[in-house]
Amino acid sequence: MIKRILWSLLVIIMVIILYFLLWPVAIDPVAWEAPPNPRYNGSFAVNNRLKGIETLAIAGNHGPEDIAVDSQGRVYTTSHEGRIVRLNADGSNPQNWVDTKGRPLGIDFDQKDNLIVADAFRGLISISPDGSISELATEADGVPIGFANNVDVATDGKIYFSDASTRFHAKEWGGPYEAARLELMEHGGHGRLLVYDPVTGVAKTLLKGLSFANGVAVSHDQTFVLVNEMGEYRVIRFWIAGPDKGKSETLVASLPSFPDNITTGLDGRFWIAFVSPRNPLMDKLSDRPFLRKVIWRLPNFMRPKAVPYGHIIAIDGNGKVVADLQDPDGSYPINTGVTETEDYLYVGSLVAPVLGRLKKEKIGL
Repeated sequence: MIKRILWSLLVIIMVIILYFLLWPVAIDPVAWEAPPNPRYNGSFAVNNRLKGIETLAIAGNHGPEDIAVDSQGRVYTTSHEGRIVRLNADGSNPQNWVDTKGRPLGIDFDQKDNLIVADAFRGLISISPDGSISELATEADGVPIGFANNVDVATDGKIYFSDASTRFHAKEWGGPYEAARLELMEHGGHGRLLVYDPVTGVAKTLLKGLSFANGVAVSHDQTFVLVNEMGEYRVIRFWIAGPDKGKSETLVASLPSFPDNITTGLDGRFWIAFVSPRNPLMDKLSDRPFLRKVIWRLPNFMRPKAVPYGHIIAIDGNGKVVADLQDPDGSYPINTGVTETEDYLYVGSLVAPVLGRLKKEKIGL
């Protein structure tokens, strides 16, 4: 009897071992070298400047990824439910303005007050002032846009946007968060920076091979575009004018957290929102793809996930950190975007059921 029990236990142990060694998973991890982690020191020293953020209702939705303001001062945000929510200029009267039937993420207005949307499920779309939706781009250079993420419109009308992953399409893999975890764990470089020309109606690839391309922002002088490469914890500058046109370089390296959206602010600032601090274990396993595959065989609740921590920063055109606002308690957690107006910073979140707003005078801006 004891021998039979021991054999049964041995078989169970062998099955578990074989499962963790051989069970097929969706990812095929690539070895890479994680950059040094500055942690919360120096320019990123722990502070509480984001605490006490004001919150605004968003008509029963959640996950206000990004924020845009129209020519009348009205505030718009996206939601996990697929709706665009519109609020009055003072933040009151939230209304479900348009349902995209997708998952809108990044948004920005063009010169005609059309709301340009990077929709993770639908690609690049445009919503007219009367709420009509038109499809702009679903592919670039013959490759489907699988995970449209963030967008910024230049003064010449060209639309710069990111495709976070051509491999893990957001709609096919259960949503943006689920697809993001797959892309980041694999680290296969399936992200792209794209540009859509409204004159030709064509989207083209400017940069490819990015590890989860995320936030996009056109510079104040319209000479370069910044794109956040979330998987590499850095900000890349791509020149769209001048002698270096067509070239790219790292502007900010070795960030302490996963950078989400980046937006062009006021007074030369670019705002970056962080969804979560870096995971030390995953950094250590960056050059060990087999072990990352083993980790992905764990139950979902045991896999690495975003940790609530409020954090946004502002950089200048040279990549210097000029403002750092944190809430270590994550009372308004997993920040995804920042939009700056004369009086406020509007702060997005991946999971919050409200929109964050911080009065600039409160933090000395």
